[in-house]
Amino acid sequence: MARLSQGDHVVVTDNTYGGTFRLADKVLRRYGIQFTFVDTSDTAATEQALTDKTKLVFVETPTNPVLRLTDIAAVADVAHRRGALLAVDNTFSSPCLQRPLELGADLVMHSTTKYLNGHSDGIGGVVVAKSQEDLDWLKFIQNSAGAILSPFDSWLVLRGTKTLPLRMAQHTKNGQALAEFLERHPNVKRTIYPGLSSHPQHALAKKQMPNGCGGMLSFEVQDFEAARRVLNAFKLMALAESLGGVETLVCHPATMTHASVPAERRAAIGLSDSLIRISAGIEDIEDLKEDLNQALSAA
Repeated sequence: MARLSQGDHVVVTDNTYGGTFRLADKVLRRYGIQFTFVDTSDTAATEQALTDKTKLVFVETPTNPVLRLTDIAAVADVAHRRGALLAVDNTFSSPCLQRPLELGADLVMHSTTKYLNGHSDGIGGVVVAKSQEDLDWLKFIQNSAGAILSPFDSWLVLRGTKTLPLRMAQHTKNGQALAEFLERHPNVKRTIYPGLSSHPQHALAKKQMPNGCGGMLSFEVQDFEAARRVLNAFKLMALAESLGGVETLVCHPATMTHASVPAERRAAIGLSDSLIRISAGIEDIEDLKEDLNQALSAA
């Protein structure tokens, strides 16, 4: 976003992380930058949202927490034909499962707090860029604004990347197994996971994420009260906002990660009050299933 100037326009995935929405809508608008939030899983709608002033298309795929996918190659083509850059938030997938630069993206962002670190003990972020011009500007912004990791946080991320492929393989294995378990459970209304054939973009997931769909999944129960009872009943899974660590975490996005997103916007993107998000860790899958089953019985 620091590449933008007053009067520039940005197209952003409508179901983006709550902090991304907050930064764009509540902070950067005050500096004269315009934002249009659109369902970027619809390439045609994304193209229609672009204007002559669009300088950046910022997509999150899969999205948090309803796991909607954007066709990165198709949107890259649309953005480049209109003279805009494409940036992809690849936090949910990591480079092990999805490689946006190879699909046409210009910039890739990761919250290193999540899978790249992998142990829930560091905070940071990284931007990966193709062009020297982008890299030079990012370095200048870092030097001017101080947006750098501490040495210890940097060490923690470097440590985490050494086990990243091993961890992502297990996150993916557990994520797929939990999604299949939830899809069959009588107390679950809907399970959302790109690795399920029931996901509307399953074919795109297999093409764009050939090594699996990771450890992030969501499911819906009957209503908010049922969700509250389920979340309070977990014994092994911890109730927390973060994700991407070796331990399994559950959260209630409507009152936690996306509480700053207006209720009408949450409804528009399919984020209901009965939705629960899981970040599958690397524990024994039978232990995770058992905890899920006993918690769902509370619903």
